[in-house]
Amino acid sequence: MNNQTTQNKESQNAISPQKAIEMLKLGNERFIQSKQLERKLHQQIMETSGGQWPFAAVLSCIDSRVPVETVFDQGIGDVFSARVAGNFVNDDILGSLEYACKVAGSKAIVVLGHSSCGAVKGACDHVELGKITGMLAKLMPAVDAVKGFEDDRSSANDGFVQAVVEENVNQTVANILSQSEILRDMHRLGEIEIVGAVYDVASGRVNFS
Repeated sequence: MNNQTTQNKESQNAISPQKAIEMLKLGNERFIQSKQLERKLHQQIMETSGGQWPFAAVLSCIDSRVPVETVFDQGIGDVFSARVAGNFVNDDILGSLEYACKVAGSKAIVVLGHSSCGAVKGACDHVELGKITGMLAKLMPAVDAVKGFEDDRSSANDGFVQAVVEENVNQTVANILSQSEILRDMHRLGEIEIVGAVYDVASGRVNFS
């Protein structure tokens, strides 16, 4: 399907889970090469006013450097975007992803972390500040799981931060599968793909797991 057109029920049904991931990969490649597709966004507003049929859902960080539709070169109505600092899951986000896939028909979930993640850095440094404290606690399993780096396990160590970013993405994918029966069953039946990826804020490239 040509990504310049607006998603509808028929086009969504024709996309396999594997194709959905490939469409995101191709979109990121266009973004990197500054070859984004031309879209009539105002027309897409009208065409999606009566309903939406996104082909994928992306769970990403709130970081302003990672605008999901932009880095994947997608238009209005193409993807669901769930965002929280540190791209972890809780019941509300899991419910949102269940809606995206089971109710609205999306074919893939991408957990998108990114390099130089401020939330991850905060967790590495054990920052405590208001509601941020409880939020960062969700990332501590990834911090604790990364071994080595004994000389410096702080945000000053870029290698350690990147390792925690990648581990957090992997753990979030695993948590989706373990905590959502709906999404686990859809994945088992081949109805959806669930994958992890990391965006490089220096190059714009998304590296899929």
